[in-house]
Amino acid sequence: EDRGDRLDTNELLKQALSGSPQALGRLISLVEDASPLLREVTAALAPYAGRAHVVGITGAPGVGKSTSTSAVVARLRERGLRVGVLAVDPSSPFSGGALLGDRVRMQEHATDPHVFIRSMASRGHLGGLSWATPQAVRVLDAAGCDVVLVETVGVGQSEVEVAGAADTTVVLLAPGMGDGVQAAKAGILEIGDLFVVNKADRDGADATLRELRHMLTLGSGPRSGPAEDPWAPPVLRTVAAKGEGSEEVVEALMAHRAWLERTGELVARRRARAAAEVEAIAFGMLRDRMGDLRGDQHVDVLAGRVVDGDLDPYAAADALVAGLSL
Repeated sequence: EDRGDRLDTNELLKQALSGSPQALGRLISLVEDASPLLREVTAALAPYAGRAHVVGITGAPGVGKSTSTSAVVARLRERGLRVGVLAVDPSSPFSGGALLGDRVRMQEHATDPHVFIRSMASRGHLGGLSWATPQAVRVLDAAGCDVVLVETVGVGQSEVEVAGAADTTVVLLAPGMGDGVQAAKAGILEIGDLFVVNKADRDGADATLRELRHMLTLGSGPRSGPAEDPWAPPVLRTVAAKGEGSEEVVEALMAHRAWLERTGELVARRRARAAAEVEAIAFGMLRDRMGDLRGDQHVDVLAGRVVDGDLDPYAAADALVAGLSL
């Protein structure tokens, strides 16, 4: 049966690399399920990855992320680019469960063979988003997507995490949501390469734009890049439901990609991302080993010695780590 699986995996990879949506979907399911075949798949995909521009789209619920993503996809397709969309829900235990509404909004692209849309739950992995997203992005990248949009549906930590998974991070805000203050609190101003005030036909849009621009000038400058060629994050306005402003967003994305390449920042960000991914996988392996040791009563014995005062917790931890490396 293992042999059948292996042949199946090779066939799956071949189909995915030729752009088959079914094969792509199955490979991403392997990622979500942390399949034993994942190591083999990742090794096979490695030579093909690294071409796609990975764009993170984040913002509080209600700002119109799915509508904005859909409008950006339409503009990218007008330029003849292949697009992958990962809608990541770090809070939902069910893949796609919380995202059916978002899928409906993306319906206009559903029949386009050059757009692949996938809702993805992180299934409670430790560091869920950081563990699963880079691997799913790699699948879409290897399959020939020019741009991969990673949209988070969660709030708080996941917004900051998405910046670690992307070359370019777009932060969406909307007027009348107290967004400026929230953005400062959540540390979102630091992660954004591009700020978009959506629903800009609403009252208070000008005030939100002004406040955001003001807060950006108060910040400590760009989050990265050389001093002689810094990136000043643009603040744009859109009405995504009417398709207004999305062309400017795409132009800003292209400008940021060019800046990343020109300054060497693209390589720096990707290295940081790869380091985080390697770390996440290593921690996962260690956690599994720890579980084995716990079953082995090794931890219990050490804990008993700590309680008896025979060993201090640091020495016990040293002994545990020494056991892990055997």
